Amino acid sequence: MPVPLHTQTVIAFIWDFDRTLIPGNMQEPIFAEYGVDPDTFWTEVGGLPDYYAERGVLIQRDTAYLGHLLTYVREGIFEDLTNRKLKTLGERLEPAPGMPEFMKATQERIAEIPEFVAEGITCEHYIVSTGIRPMIEGSVFAPFIDGIWANTLIERPAPPGYLERLPVDDGEAPVSHLGYTLDNTSKTRAIFEINKGVNKNPEIDVNSQVAPSQRRVPLRNMIYIADGPSDVPVFSILNANGGKTLGVYTLEPKNNHRQVKQLQEQGRIQGMAEADYRPGKAAHLWLMDSLEQIGYEIVEARRQTVANIPKPPGHV
Repeated sequence: MPVPLHTQTVIAFIWDFDRTLIPGNMQEPIFAEYGVDPDTFWTEVGGLPDYYAERGVLIQRDTAYLGHLLTYVREGIFEDLTNRKLKTLGERLEPAPGMPEFMKATQERIAEIPEFVAEGITCEHYIVSTGIRPMIEGSVFAPFIDGIWANTLIERPAPPGYLERLPVDDGEAPVSHLGYTLDNTSKTRAIFEINKGVNKNPEIDVNSQVAPSQRRVPLRNMIYIADGPSDVPVFSILNANGGKTLGVYTLEPKNNHRQVKQLQEQGRIQGMAEADYRPGKAAHLWLMDSLEQIGYEIVEARRQTVANIPKPPGHV
């Protein structure tokens, strides 16, 4: 038998961002900084697929807003919008009630249960978002998370022939090109990267064939928290593989209760709660209960493994 790569004692909370960890959209500080009406911007974004289709061009709906944001930069509306400024704007994001304290509370809860400590169970938090990575990095969540999957923007693209030139530090510049992009479907790739431990061991490729017993975080050890239909691909994978799924909704600034309720009625999510993570609130109770349930399942599985080891022959 191959030597196990991992002990599979990690419990992973995987968070969407907008209307999950914050009440609204993370782009709001950008609009406020430059005096742009958010409704105008998002209405324009909504019309982009038809606009380009009329011109014979197919675009990706999930990331269309990023291209439009870069157009605003190019047109001088989002003047001097650098990655550093995006990170600074991320500091203005208001967290959902109970956050990020809840993330710390999960670590404390594990430390309070002797069986969990004895088995070396740990808890990690990840953000998987179609938002903008530098803004998440600048937010209050940064010290509490173990990894981020989100879109990146390039300031100065590599020019033709760059491999044959000496590296030159040209300093900051406004963002101008898309870098790493994440749409609603490719969120599932992030799930499997966490599953296989790609984020911890870059020698493992997400497409590598890795037996379930060799994966760092089994899907059954994951808890996914998100707010909308765009998260259905991830919900589906975890529901089918023993993971936990919680749909959360906000009442302000935008009420999306009905949208999340429809997910529950369709069997897309296992639980539903307001995005309020303070002690005593439904989301806090549901998530802590899920944490403990997974923890005790790990404990029992490890006990069964020991119990199944053949006993040595005794004396006659």
